[in-house]
Amino acid sequence: MTAIATAQSCANIAFVKYWGRRDDALRLPLNASISMNLDAATTITTVAFDPTLADDAVTIHGAEDGGKAARRVSEHLDRIRALAGISTRARVASRNSFPMGAGIASSASAFAALTAAACAAAGLDLDERALSILARQGSGSACRSIPAGFVEWHAGDTSAESFAESIAPPGHWDLRDLIAIVQTAHKTVGSSKGNALVSTSPFAAARLAEAERALPVIRRAILARDFAAFGTETEQEAIRMHAVAMTSRPSLLYWSPETVRLMHAIRAWRDEGLPAWFTIDAGANVHVLCEGPHADAIEARLRAEPGVLDVIANRPGPGTRLIADHLF
Repeated sequence: MTAIATAQSCANIAFVKYWGRRDDALRLPLNASISMNLDAATTITTVAFDPTLADDAVTIHGAEDGGKAARRVSEHLDRIRALAGISTRARVASRNSFPMGAGIASSASAFAALTAAACAAAGLDLDERALSILARQGSGSACRSIPAGFVEWHAGDTSAESFAESIAPPGHWDLRDLIAIVQTAHKTVGSSKGNALVSTSPFAAARLAEAERALPVIRRAILARDFAAFGTETEQEAIRMHAVAMTSRPSLLYWSPETVRLMHAIRAWRDEGLPAWFTIDAGANVHVLCEGPHADAIEARLRAEPGVLDVIANRPGPGTRLIADHLF
């Protein structure tokens, strides 16, 4: 008999970034981080353990994958099989509502959904903390997509201490993340490789110290719904992360000309009195942060900007959850 389960997970946007690891195998981060789940950027994944399969079969967006992505999925399934005490191969199907590999945390939602679906299909009943720890081992930022709303990932000293938990539910604050899509292709250097290069930047230690300073400031700003304090710190943290990427060896330049144009535009809008701030993950797409009352006006401006292909409008999203509708 085939055991099957399906999970849906949100991508997340980090306000204090995860950039740099002190343990690559366990994906233990150099610093704690804070993020928000994105309700319009989701992954749905179905997992079925099938005793008739000789190998795992992975399908992404309807196309069978036998490359790096499939290998990472199988490696993560091995962790779950070990916990469940089974060796059965699995059939996996996954579908995103947003571009993959373009700096919108597609690996976060993918591995969070994979973790929840595979554990359920394997008969494991893990609590949220255990799911977060397990998801982290597949993709670091995936641990932040397990809890709901606004989330803090504790760096921890051990694997058991490195997990994410919600600091505020989705309804706590009407914060919006309008993702300006300027690039849909996979970035040439993935986040995993970028994380491995952090120590080669001469600014890595300074950025780490600033991330540790900014974390409680951003946490307090979220809890107090203080948008000016939140936006100021979040935008600076994004620039610091990219400064490290740009000065790594080899240098990583994730921004495109459209990225830089939007950064200047957002600052100009702010000078005009329209409260908006930006953050950027490891990619060219720009996350424009604003509060609900200004979202429509800012989205309209973004759509009018040259080079913007689309805008994905997000509110704070739920945590990873099981759903009844399977992909096969």
